[in-house]
Amino acid sequence: MALQPDTDKHNLNHPHTVAIAGGVGGVGKTSVALNLGLTLARQGKRVLLLDGDSGPSSVTARLGLEAGRDLSGVLEAQYALEEALLTADYDLDILPGAAGLHRCPDMDQRDAMTALAALDELERGYHYVILDTGSGTDLPGLHMVASAALACMVVTPDPDSLKQVFSLVRNLRKRGYRRVPSVVVNMASGASQAQSIFQRLDGAVGRHLGDSLHYLGALWRDETLRQSVTTGVPVATLPVSDPSCRQFHTLADMLDVRLSRLPPEKSGVAGYWQSVLRRRHKTELHHQEESVGRPGSEEERLSAAMDELDSVLGERIDPMLRYEAFNRFFALLGRNLDADSIEFIQTGLAAMPWEKMPPADRQHMATHLWHLADQIAPPESDNPKPAAVPSAAPEPLFDRISLGEQERLVRALREQPADVSIDQLLRALASHGGGRS
Repeated sequence: MALQPDTDKHNLNHPHTVAIAGGVGGVGKTSVALNLGLTLARQGKRVLLLDGDSGPSSVTARLGLEAGRDLSGVLEAQYALEEALLTADYDLDILPGAAGLHRCPDMDQRDAMTALAALDELERGYHYVILDTGSGTDLPGLHMVASAALACMVVTPDPDSLKQVFSLVRNLRKRGYRRVPSVVVNMASGASQAQSIFQRLDGAVGRHLGDSLHYLGALWRDETLRQSVTTGVPVATLPVSDPSCRQFHTLADMLDVRLSRLPPEKSGVAGYWQSVLRRRHKTELHHQEESVGRPGSEEERLSAAMDELDSVLGERIDPMLRYEAFNRFFALLGRNLDADSIEFIQTGLAAMPWEKMPPADRQHMATHLWHLADQIAPPESDNPKPAAVPSAAPEPLFDRISLGEQERLVRALREQPADVSIDQLLRALASHGGGRS
């Protein structure tokens, strides 16, 4: 395997951006992000790792580095971006606090754009920008995945890991994410199990979401890799001949192949957030222009707000922004969840054009509403309703027969032909029994 610096013609002005996600903690997401970043840097690439995790599970903590400054402080203009950078082996640069980027829309427009411009300039000096996203499927993590050109999902043989990654893919799809995620199967016992795990996940995504995934590769269950988490020495720093180290070189090669088949990247992580801010700023300006001379009565203000909402949501806005808008709307509705609010929800659901939805989506929505009903009013398990007692079936004919003495039974049997049916036999026995005193 060639480990010399890569000589491809990739433009440093457009770095490859890769988000490493897992949906749940404990799947080795941070280990994959860190060792992959170190491996690429060891191969001569310029790599920036955006640490979106926090606490003892972060890349910074894993390496024993002290992150006195992070991206959140840069966004607040407390210090320059370069002052927050940390450097690991093979000149791998690490920027802690990357999860703070999701606060950009709530910041002053000018301050946010200034900080993002600095991040954009920083990104242009690298071949790769790797994002170690936080655990879970919350909105900040989804934004981190969406900001990268390639999402790499880390999954293990644990069934809960499969469920969480499926939920992550489903949430991304709901919010307009249309790229094909890649999958790395971690802690596999061998190639056969890794392929089986991927096929289960890919099959579920195909059946329920109508999409497919890409198999990037696998990492084997390895005692050396497990111990590296405790010792703080990444396996990517071991000799290349070590099996634990070598498998990350294989994964890096597969990543290069995958990225070479994707469309050229037009922007990086900062560019994604700049686009989000520009769209939001445009919407706010439109809102301000429309608000000039807006009537002041409660009824008129509500009518104008609904007109504005209809205008904005009728356009092709960013799916993430639409998701946030509806979240705020339902949060507002939930502040006073009285009988009127419930009636409003019921009326709104009844007015939805369900017949226009594809059958699979209708079934998915019906299942969701069914589970939601159980959450709103859980079944009473302490006092279960008595099961309905089925009506007594007609008693079989032979249960009503008194056969009398053994001699009479033998005589009755001898009188019947050899091909007599069971029903005829029972009726004959009944007639014999009926004449008994």
